[in-house]
Amino acid sequence: MSSSTEVKRAPFKGDHVGSFLRPERLKEARAQRAKGEITAQELKKIEDEEIFKLVEKQKNAGLKAVTDGDFRRSWWHFDFLEGLDGVEGYDAEQGLQFDGVETKARGIKVTGKVGFTDHYMIEHFRFLNQIAGDAVAKLTIPSPNMLLFRAKIDEGVYDNQEDLVKDLVSAYQGFIERIYEEGCRYLQLDDTSWATFFSEEGRASVEEKGQNPDEVAELCARVVNESIAKRPEDLTVTMHICRGNFQSTFMTSGSYEAVSQTIFDGLKVDGLFLEFDDERSGGFEPLRHVNRPDLSIVLGLITSKFGELEDSDHVKNRILEASDFVPVSQLCLSPQCGFASTEEGNKITEDEQWEKIRHVVSIADEVWQ
Repeated sequence: MSSSTEVKRAPFKGDHVGSFLRPERLKEARAQRAKGEITAQELKKIEDEEIFKLVEKQKNAGLKAVTDGDFRRSWWHFDFLEGLDGVEGYDAEQGLQFDGVETKARGIKVTGKVGFTDHYMIEHFRFLNQIAGDAVAKLTIPSPNMLLFRAKIDEGVYDNQEDLVKDLVSAYQGFIERIYEEGCRYLQLDDTSWATFFSEEGRASVEEKGQNPDEVAELCARVVNESIAKRPEDLTVTMHICRGNFQSTFMTSGSYEAVSQTIFDGLKVDGLFLEFDDERSGGFEPLRHVNRPDLSIVLGLITSKFGELEDSDHVKNRILEASDFVPVSQLCLSPQCGFASTEEGNKITEDEQWEKIRHVVSIADEVWQ
């Protein structure tokens, strides 16, 4: 494991969001397991082998932080949330709606008091940490807001939302304490809830539920801040704010402006991974609300949705534009999202995926040499 001083540099100048395309061998094994053709132990062996190869590829591409690529997950969020006490997955009536496509039908529901006693992803991280070598083992989990936004609450479990929030925060605090004990020093919270407040349509959807969008945004910030409030000083916590990523499509659009003060001046995270790969994300002006010299801004200027490589000079110029609002020393570079937020993956080849990662590292080396 790297020393705390090294880890504290996370997020790194050339970094990544976390998920990677599932290799065909892994897809076939998971399909076989679903049909009962192989045992859980046989699947785990293949997952272990493919994650080991993935870690080596990440290191060879120049990344200083490595993940397990979500190789043991179907979804970036549901798989983790179902591991909390009181939360169960279920077969929903329909999938989540993206731009012209729909996910598999899946949902989560709160059937009992939310809590943390143990979690199967602790073992997943333990394996990653053991094989990371001189790289930093990075764990990505959904923000607690994803339970508030995605879960159905069974009748009679919670009389009011504040009781749910209290238990949810406690559960995350418990998980964070435990994962730190396992050696985690780089934790990322993935969160699509913020995108609800970026557009008029999204804010209207909140109002239709009888809620005030600004008050809900403040709640989202409070839940995150309280969940990470007890973290040790040498645990770096970042957040990835996403507008949706499924088979190279998106769910929402809009600038960060509407909640920029809450995000950039209100969240107590150490770094923010932000989408800036196309015009749907707006300009860099909202970054003017970054008032903390210790907050890293990771610019997602390289798209994970399509294989064509961005022009290096254009990316460098955009980093320069962003430095009008945030000192370049606080800026980093990454893809705007993972390559496979769900096991289906984006419409990009594995070769193109690795070209993108090497592109990020190469440009970062040139800008921050």
